[in-house]
Amino acid sequence: MDIRQLKYFVGVVEAGSFTKAAALLHVAQSALSLHVRQLEEGFGTQLLVRDRTGVSVTASGNRLLERARVILREIQLTEAELTNSVAAPSGEVTIGIPSGAARVLSGPLLESVRSELPRISLKMIEGMTGPLEEWMAAGRFNLAVLYRTAESVGKMTVLAREEFYLVVPPGEPPFEDSIRLADLHAFPLAVPMRNNNVRRSVADVVAQHGCVLNVRFEVDSLSTIINMVMEGKAYSILTPSAIQKEASQGRVRTVKIIDPVITRSVVLAVNPKDERSPAVTAVRKLIPRVAQTLIESGHWSAMAPDLVSVNSASATRSPRRY
Repeated sequence: MDIRQLKYFVGVVEAGSFTKAAALLHVAQSALSLHVRQLEEGFGTQLLVRDRTGVSVTASGNRLLERARVILREIQLTEAELTNSVAAPSGEVTIGIPSGAARVLSGPLLESVRSELPRISLKMIEGMTGPLEEWMAAGRFNLAVLYRTAESVGKMTVLAREEFYLVVPPGEPPFEDSIRLADLHAFPLAVPMRNNNVRRSVADVVAQHGCVLNVRFEVDSLSTIINMVMEGKAYSILTPSAIQKEASQGRVRTVKIIDPVITRSVVLAVNPKDERSPAVTAVRKLIPRVAQTLIESGHWSAMAPDLVSVNSASATRSPRRY
């Protein structure tokens, strides 16, 4: 048995006759018959039943057909990985990205894919972190930008590290540059729903230090939370990336939370089923470069992973994940 025999056998079955298969495969009908007969002799069993209308598959032929298709598919994937598809990957790649990270990352990423990977179509789904986690677990994305703590990153690629700030309406009295975690109870907050990683992570740190939060509004929409702060209806706890535009325009202010500082890691996860895909691999390699450029240029108010000291990471007692 060789690969050519398997290819011809599958071709005959899918065409429904030796005559049609010969035309589709550009092979003489006598050669197809010879290869199929050699397969049957090699296995010692009949694979096809020939009649005037074409061919039908025996039980043994069905078993071989199933295995042959898998083998030929694996060969195609291997050829794609080792030849053209690696140099010029093509196809659709779907990525999930949280609303906060999307505000700084989505535009530059789309532009980089357009210019560097023109044969790839990038499909980006933005949302709150809770649903994104569920959709990624269900296999709906090839890639996903997620939030984790230093202790729960695992094998995922760390794109950046961010710190949490108290987000303040623009018309409030002057604040210091920082505020202690224990003092946050004085501010009515608008925060994401309880199933959101942002909410859980901050709440876990607050509980660890015996503090309380004054949560007045639970809203699963980043834009609504920001609008509430801008209108003076509430405060919030977010990272600078989520409100970078509004802060630069003076529509909100940020106050760093200390004692302790609360940090999160922004990570890139890949669907295990797609690790061998040339298109997914190409986008997966591009994203950390885009993130690094944004951080170095000051367009992303975050720290690059290699700039975070071990001491600062261990001193920050963050929750299980955000």
